[in-house]
Amino acid sequence: MTIQELFQITIDKNASDLHLIPEYYPTIRINNNLYPLKTYPIINQDNAAEMINALLTDEQKKILQENKEIDFGYGFNQVRFRANVYTVKNNLAAAFRLIPSNIKTIDELQLPPILHTFAKYNQGLVLITGPTGEGKSTSLAAIINEINLNESKHILTVEDPIEFVYPPAKSIISQRELHQDTHSWTASLKSAMREDPDVILIGEMRDYDTVQAAITLAETGHLVFSTLHTSSTPETIDRIIDIFPAHQQNQIKGQLASALKAVVAQRLLPTIDNNSRVAALEVLISNTAVSAIIREGKSYLLDNVLTTSEAEGMISFEKHLLQLLAKGAISKETAIQYAIRPRQLQKMLGVV
Repeated sequence: MTIQELFQITIDKNASDLHLIPEYYPTIRINNNLYPLKTYPIINQDNAAEMINALLTDEQKKILQENKEIDFGYGFNQVRFRANVYTVKNNLAAAFRLIPSNIKTIDELQLPPILHTFAKYNQGLVLITGPTGEGKSTSLAAIINEINLNESKHILTVEDPIEFVYPPAKSIISQRELHQDTHSWTASLKSAMREDPDVILIGEMRDYDTVQAAITLAETGHLVFSTLHTSSTPETIDRIIDIFPAHQQNQIKGQLASALKAVVAQRLLPTIDNNSRVAALEVLISNTAVSAIIREGKSYLLDNVLTTSEAEGMISFEKHLLQLLAKGAISKETAIQYAIRPRQLQKMLGVV
């Protein structure tokens, strides 16, 4: 059993993830379900360490020893894996996310057409949010690549690690990976201002420093894309504001109200045949009403804006669930199970 064999099986089965954990069979994830590869022996601590260490540089081994975990990207047979190596019971384990070599378009991903508009913005902040593993990076890559293919821009990315690799096209692209190309998020984002970018992708807004940098870069004439682990668009606004200490929150409300262009909350739902997953989205577009609500700290009013501004391209998560239901893409049970506002959806469906 080699790691290369397991990578190839992951690719051949079109799995999203591969797990190596001592005391378990190698395990892949397909359509959110886990499948142990029982044609291979159960992994022990020695062959787990051997397979994982074969992928690491000396510098990465040092980081792993110091931090007990490390993220990195690994290329194999013209695809990439996003790897996370960690320790369990003082032994090495790893999770590998398969990054497709082909970047799908917004239309191929069946995302709402309003997302094409994001690629045409000249400046501001656009956020794609949702839990881990819900397709945020894939949706972002579709938007970034649309810019790459159609616009003459300098696109700068800061990622941990680099996931999608963009093809040469009209734009020029500088992709920087944490630890490999820069020592920290703070240093790379401070440096970004001097690298003449038009578009900046920040892999994740993790803390005060990255959120502050993203907003500042958007305010200074750049188009900034990033992700956040929040479930709805109002929750995203609250999370950003709450990152800042109380004495700064009024200031950040004003900055965010000016800089924000759009927020997308995304989940991947099982299709009605359970053979694949389909994206369900909530889309908030900043307009005069949204800016005023953010500035006044009344994010609870955003639900009303979502439901009354469809003409501007906005859509609530529940309304998109209804659209997917009407297309026969998902079941009613799935729609109710995944709804952000289940009572609202049940009213729309006439079940309460």
